[in-house]
Amino acid sequence: MSYNSRRGLFDTFFDHRNSLIIQYKNGDISKREFLEGNFDFVQEMHVKPFSKVDSYEKGMYNYQYYNVLAKYYTMLAKDLKREGKPEKYYIYYLNQGNYYYHEKDRATLQLLRFLNFENVEAYFIKVESKFLKNKLYEIVLMNYQYAIFHSKSKWLLDILKKEGVFVEGTKVSLIDEYINEKY
Repeated sequence: MSYNSRRGLFDTFFDHRNSLIIQYKNGDISKREFLEGNFDFVQEMHVKPFSKVDSYEKGMYNYQYYNVLAKYYTMLAKDLKREGKPEKYYIYYLNQGNYYYHEKDRATLQLLRFLNFENVEAYFIKVESKFLKNKLYEIVLMNYQYAIFHSKSKWLLDILKKEGVFVEGTKVSLIDEYINEKY
């Protein structure tokens, strides 16, 4: 493993994640650089997602792992389309991104179940994208810093409503600038 094992996987993971978040918030890196930095880091760690989520840290790692891959492959697909590359490559990477988005939603549910849906709030967010309007929602773990998830999954939305953590109406995202920045 390339991370410093004396410090531990989760210390290394959260320190790097928080560092990228702060760099992005300070304007030191773009959204694209943020996504690439996360992707490179996950690849360098050589740690696959955990099959059993029995801690907040494992759940966050799984979410981040799948989210990073989903965004990265979707970004590659968009790049290929813009560059006029053959459609089959665009479709391949778009399908990869969609697969990882689905896995991210499954990882989110695993973590929420581990937390018994306690101190969780979810709601639709205001977005500039017409495609995402009334589709993208935010899930906030209120007892943890930077524990903000996003999804468009209808099946996950149904579970959030059933568990009583989804608030009707639309709010500004806690990370509005990030959500609405194109990459």
